[in-house]
Amino acid sequence: MALGLGCSSRPGTSRANRTGSWRTFRPVFLHDKCTKCGLCVSVCPEGCVVADSEGIPEPDYDYCKGCGLCAEECPAGAIEMQKEEK
Repeated sequence: MALGLGCSSRPGTSRANRTGSWRTFRPVFLHDKCTKCGLCVSVCPEGCVVADSEGIPEPDYDYCKGCGLCAEECPAGAIEMQKEEK
């Protein structure tokens, strides 16, 4: 594998690499509190939160790193960060 100048390895995206095993906390979506505003979908830096056909957001835990931005920005408080059980 050829490396770029100053790189120890080629950069990748989390979609190409399952990064979910990195997290220590995971977002848990409380659908009864959710207003379907879509903010969690917008702020996820990895694109791991996707809304279904009814607008209900769900995280893809294979790629979620547990950064907590979705929970921090949720205006309804419908996302809780819980300790990851492995």
